[in-house]
Amino acid sequence: MKYMKLFFILIISIQIYSQSYIDYRSPFHPTESKSGMIVSQNYLSSQIGKQILDQGGNAVDAAVAVGFSLSITLPRAGNLGGGGFMLVYMKEKNEIFYIDYRSQSPLNSNIKDLFNKKLPQQYKKVDFDVVTRGYKATAMPGTVAGLLEAHKNFGKLPLSKILEPVIKQAKEGIIVSYDLHNAIKSSRQLFLDQESRNLYFKDDKPLPVGSVMTRNDLAQTLSLIARNGLKGFYDGETREKIISAMENNNGFISELDFESYKVNISDPIVGSYRDNLVFTAGPPSGGGVVLLTSLNILSLFELQKADSLSVRTYHLLAEALRRGHNNRSHHIGDPSFYNVPIQNLLSKERTLKLSENINFKKATPSSKIKPLSVLNESRDTTHFSIIDKDGNAVANTYTLGFSFGSGVTIPGTGILMNNQMNNFAYRHGDKSIKGRAASPGNKFNSGKRPMSTMAPTMVFNKDNELMLITGSPGGSYIPAAILRVVSGVIDFDLNIGEATMLPRVHKDWPYAGLDYEKNISSDSIKILDNLGHDPQLNKTMGSTQSIHIINGINYGYADLRRPDAGVAIQER
Repeated sequence: MKYMKLFFILIISIQIYSQSYIDYRSPFHPTESKSGMIVSQNYLSSQIGKQILDQGGNAVDAAVAVGFSLSITLPRAGNLGGGGFMLVYMKEKNEIFYIDYRSQSPLNSNIKDLFNKKLPQQYKKVDFDVVTRGYKATAMPGTVAGLLEAHKNFGKLPLSKILEPVIKQAKEGIIVSYDLHNAIKSSRQLFLDQESRNLYFKDDKPLPVGSVMTRNDLAQTLSLIARNGLKGFYDGETREKIISAMENNNGFISELDFESYKVNISDPIVGSYRDNLVFTAGPPSGGGVVLLTSLNILSLFELQKADSLSVRTYHLLAEALRRGHNNRSHHIGDPSFYNVPIQNLLSKERTLKLSENINFKKATPSSKIKPLSVLNESRDTTHFSIIDKDGNAVANTYTLGFSFGSGVTIPGTGILMNNQMNNFAYRHGDKSIKGRAASPGNKFNSGKRPMSTMAPTMVFNKDNELMLITGSPGGSYIPAAILRVVSGVIDFDLNIGEATMLPRVHKDWPYAGLDYEKNISSDSIKILDNLGHDPQLNKTMGSTQSIHIINGINYGYADLRRPDAGVAIQER
């Protein structure tokens, strides 16, 4: 009898224990907080943003710190020598602002110097070695101006206080991770100048994993910015070093570019998706147009009739994305140089026209998708999302272009420069080309900003409450990554971790193939192939850094597709 009692006590204990054990419904766990949150592609930079929030800074202050810090922790994409786009939401005013600090073609750049003069038709082919690496590949940087413009208009803390931990990080250095080591190794051929090789190599080998990478020159540059603000970069010592390096290496950037560069602040473009408002970057970004076009098309279909992993869902995503990329391939460019027909591109009439030949039994050929009436795009961009305890928010995407940009570091500054001269449509007017390489909207002009696919995004629910902050690197894959997250949250009611880790597909225009990630089932791929999508296995697509807000609680998730990303939460 005694043993029977012990047996029943043991059974009851097991049942109680089993009931108290937390059985998560998903393996992808968002970080939860009622206070401020930073999600970036490097956890060390997220932690610096957290420090700024803990010191009383707002989301914009934290964004400035993270933006500068990523130039240390993620040098292949984080930068002072590039440019990008930012959305800022100020809750008290209930206003959202679009900050365009895209890199800009130098005013004295001579288009003829960018082409191979040995070719009989010099305007028919670009010598892409010239516009992808070295000093001629570099456009005028806008990052410092963009971050400081955001701070001037919306920040709280003094700039010197915001940059203090960043300068310390540059001086003390960071531990070289496996990811950073391999990024340097894979980009070896891009590092053409000795200054860059001195920073990222030791004994002609990539900095080893576990070694310390210090950035003393960059710390000095940051100190000048902390003391002198905008003049610390666009005037004085730093400017002189950049101009001197350009003159010594036949680069295009001159004093005139420093004096004339301006940040543009305007309204973002916006679309409606199932009673939610989606705000994103407008021209010169084409990524926002792809995203909103795709959402407009998807809104005509009931995605929730199937699950998020069904062939029907992949087919509709592919068809929507193909039409979205068609929409951005001709008439998107710098609005200062080209009258972008944004309302027509995103109109109900255009959406219905694009959607009328979607067929569930076969993929739509590119020839059946007509423009309204391809450039190589780098994946090495980076995005971060931030919200503070008061509900102010930032979505920021910026880039150097290719991994480590042009491969050029300005001596004595630590500044790695972009290669955004690569992103113009140099074959404008060539009627043999259907794609973006001949886009009239993105043809080259001195002083012009090239089209980009960067698309920082914010979504507001039907009660006009901010519900999602997201964005991604990935070149032309950016809209596909963001679309999958937005649809996963809205159409399939997934948590932000689940929505982030959904397998992604990408369908461009005018190309035939459907790019897909390897975790899509082989049965689905076979059916997509039978439908005519021509599926092609690709690497992972993008790296979304997202915050999902539900009933006042922030849920953050750093995409697992790229190492070292992380979420940090405010403690005070």
